Amino acid sequence: MEARQRRPGPTTRVRVTEAGLERSREREDRLITEEPLEVRLEWPGAAARRVWVTMRTPGHDFELAAGWAVHEGLVPAAGGVAGVAYCTDATLSPEQDFNVVTVSLHSAPDHVPHQHDALSAGSSACGVCGSDSIDAALTSRAPGWTGGLPSPELVRRLPSVLREGQRLFERTGGVHAAALVTAGGDLLVAREDVGRHNAVDKVTGARVLAGDPPAAACLVVSGRVGYELVQKALAVGTGSLVAVGAPTSLAASLARRGGLALYGFTAADRTVRYA
Repeated sequence: MEARQRRPGPTTRVRVTEAGLERSREREDRLITEEPLEVRLEWPGAAARRVWVTMRTPGHDFELAAGWAVHEGLVPAAGGVAGVAYCTDATLSPEQDFNVVTVSLHSAPDHVPHQHDALSAGSSACGVCGSDSIDAALTSRAPGWTGGLPSPELVRRLPSVLREGQRLFERTGGVHAAALVTAGGDLLVAREDVGRHNAVDKVTGARVLAGDPPAAACLVVSGRVGYELVQKALAVGTGSLVAVGAPTSLAASLARRGGLALYGFTAADRTVRYA
């Protein structure tokens, strides 16, 4: 009987040679794992079909798939996902056992992206927004946030709040993180991934699969902010987006038009508000 493929972990052990000023030494190191994930959709009366392939860090795969589906507008955040499971297709090789997931919907979505549309071929380096334009991103968003927002003083502390959830970063130094935080600074959920957009998908998916609202006062991210991260925040109705790095011009423009408070270059001693 063929042994079942072992589920890949979030980190991978490797042997390295470290060259210092005086000597070199061999030691064990850990790298963040990067593997493909294929997402399929199915609903009553329709066979499962592939809609997205991305490079991700294994772990929280169901959250990643569910969050992506919500951000793409394929399923409502509340009650739209019937279930998520690893695919049992007999044609899959053992190496693919844990690299293909199927999201089951209660009903057919309003639209299903073509294989090369939306995020069907994303990379871990950058998420490509599935909307054709800023106008499309604004019309597909959730109602705007009406609750409180973090104060500038709290915003400056949020990178340290995020760091509390960055266990994989502490071990590898090669992973992005995202977290959802209340206006008072309470950490709701934090996730890590080799792709910054995947980390945000995992955060939303964690809330959706737990039956909690995916929007909150603030989404905090560990790197820069591109258009696609603003689009994801608007898609669920989050109130603000705080980044350790810089925003792009398109991210700032979309945030201003969408009413999303956007902060960049955030550290303990300063933050810059762009929208």
